[in-house]
Amino acid sequence: MTTAASQRSMQFQETLSGWAFISPLLLGFGLFFVGPLIAIFGYSLTEWNILSQRSTYVGLKNYHNILFDNPEFWQVLRSSLIFAGGLVPLNVALSLALALALNKAFRGVIVFRTLFFAPVVTAGAAWAIVWTFLLQKESGGVNQMLALIGIEGPNWLREPDWAMVSVIVTRVLKNVGLNMILYLAALQTISRDYREAAVLDGANRWQIFRNITWPLLAPTTLVITIVTVVGSLKVFDHIYLMTNGGPENATLVLAYYIYERAFEFFEVGYASSLAVVLFFITLGLTLAQWLMKRETD
Repeated sequence: MTTAASQRSMQFQETLSGWAFISPLLLGFGLFFVGPLIAIFGYSLTEWNILSQRSTYVGLKNYHNILFDNPEFWQVLRSSLIFAGGLVPLNVALSLALALALNKAFRGVIVFRTLFFAPVVTAGAAWAIVWTFLLQKESGGVNQMLALIGIEGPNWLREPDWAMVSVIVTRVLKNVGLNMILYLAALQTISRDYREAAVLDGANRWQIFRNITWPLLAPTTLVITIVTVVGSLKVFDHIYLMTNGGPENATLVLAYYIYERAFEFFEVGYASSLAVVLFFITLGLTLAQWLMKRETD
């Protein structure tokens, strides 16, 4: 009996110690994630003007207005999906191409890896401001370089057709290095025996990539795609600093629209409803990618 009691006491002490070790993490998670998330759901059911500090419970009125009475929301959602639809495949394809090119031992490979990864650790605000200057109509560096070969560049950030392309490309260049590193790590875990066996069977480079390398990279591709999709839907700094949602709302994405309604129109309740909608859109796309991956396995 004494032995059993002492064992239970030791188990209790170990459990208590375990909870004590993870309690700071749980406290931080509750305060900075669960708490604000619950608060946003609560605010979304109110009509709260931050200037008057008056909050009125309106139930699902904000959601009804977003889905049925606000045509601007659908334009914003369309812009968000266009941004994500352009950024995600370009980012994944470019990061994979860079990883394949730099997954070799040659002189200076570390320098090239560092150069492509450097924008990731660069401040997003600084990156966007620099590109804003580079993409100016006449004095921008991009158009000046195009003029050297006889091409008149457009006003990249002031023409609706080019503004979205500009923010997508600059965002890809900012973050492609991170996905490149993830692909590099995955490529270096693939045994060379597969490649050598395929070469002996007469397979060319494309066949090796399509039938061996790409399938083995599937788990990494899933993680990269999910992270990139989530990041593309909550992009804010690039839009705020480069276009302010313009021109003609061509780059007005959902994250910036939430900021606009909350801190320019001071409609905190309505902005919270938009944030909840963005949360469920992101969650839905993430689950869809996960389920598609499971079905193809």
